[in-house]
Amino acid sequence: MKIHRMLKKSLAITGIAFCAALPAAAADTIKVGVLHSLSGTMAISETTLKDTVLMMVEEQNKKGGLLGKKLEAVVVDPASNWPLFAEKARQLLAKDKVDVVFGCWTSVSRKSVLPVFEELNGLLFYPVQYEGEESSKNVFYTGAAPNQQAIPAVDYLMNEIGVKRWVLAGTDYVYPRTTNKILEAYLKSKGVAQADILINYTPFGHSDWQSIVSEIKKFGSTGKKTAVVSTINGDANVPFYKELGNQGVSAEDIPVVAFSVGEEELSGIDTKPLVGHLAAWNYFQSVSAPVNDAFIKSWKAYIKNPKRVTNDPMEATYIGFNMWVKAVQAAKSTDPTAVQKAIIGVEAPNLSGGTSKMLPNHHITKPVLIGEIQEDGQFATVWETEGLVPGDAWSDFLPESKIIEADWTAKLNCGNYNTVTKKCSGQNF
Repeated sequence: MKIHRMLKKSLAITGIAFCAALPAAAADTIKVGVLHSLSGTMAISETTLKDTVLMMVEEQNKKGGLLGKKLEAVVVDPASNWPLFAEKARQLLAKDKVDVVFGCWTSVSRKSVLPVFEELNGLLFYPVQYEGEESSKNVFYTGAAPNQQAIPAVDYLMNEIGVKRWVLAGTDYVYPRTTNKILEAYLKSKGVAQADILINYTPFGHSDWQSIVSEIKKFGSTGKKTAVVSTINGDANVPFYKELGNQGVSAEDIPVVAFSVGEEELSGIDTKPLVGHLAAWNYFQSVSAPVNDAFIKSWKAYIKNPKRVTNDPMEATYIGFNMWVKAVQAAKSTDPTAVQKAIIGVEAPNLSGGTSKMLPNHHITKPVLIGEIQEDGQFATVWETEGLVPGDAWSDFLPESKIIEADWTAKLNCGNYNTVTKKCSGQNF
């Protein structure tokens, strides 16, 4: 009996030791979550970003990994389903125990996962242009805020092309609606009459553009120079641009400046009728810089397809990934709280040949470029800012936002500090 009890005790101890060893084995890698749609209407844009993260993970592992450990990518498919984004985010953080997540494209997907990241104190790097009006302790916004894309684009159309009438065309969700709210206020501040602003929204995946393009042509036939500012997202862009060509809407007549159309989206379209239309981004594949040449070469080698292109959200992913690596190295830890503190002020190369910095409001500095569509599906830069533009989390053109400040340093430790009431509201508008 004594021997039996000793054996049971020994087995119990061994079992405890074995169980205790399991988490240690799981922690032998640093897990990188990838939260991008690989199916559904947004797959046309997001699949490339999944591949970009996988390439960055592979390259970092070739450098020896991070903190002496290899990086391990954990990929999920939220399938362009906004509630599913939240479910998959919780899976990555709570079940898969990832140390960081790179993901989301649409603002509705980001809004869906935001409470999960704040609840579980996860880290999300969000690589796409968006509407602003947000600054979370748990999110790092490496895409453009409106003052880094939308406002400069309107200034270009107004000052360089002489546009007087404005069509604000977007997909029906939070990013286009909020961006257009900001743009409408900005245009009115510049003396544009309400009658010279036409706003139109369509659902995701919209395919029948005949009547809408006809309406745009009619709106632009009054003798005043007219332009379309497009926040149309995903695969709806393909039939939209095809219909423009079908109805003979040229860039000379009514130029379109897009905020969600890059090289990837144009790769599936006959671009000849679109030559001269515009896009506003912070990066184009055609940018001439040694760092960009090296990135393009690495991308084509990794993806094993010389025809694959690069685009702005890929650059934002590249910047965010490298900033996260530097912050982890500085903190000597992947602990979210430690990384959040360490990343403020971190600098990393952008692909235009400059250096971007993470600001206290969790946005970064970026150049702004206006590009003209070429026959080969690339963009020729026709205008760019002289230097880097700091991302503004809260718009100066909305009364409820101009009084809000975001600063995640010890100064405020708040993403929405009301400078009038001197209080942190604790919620995003």
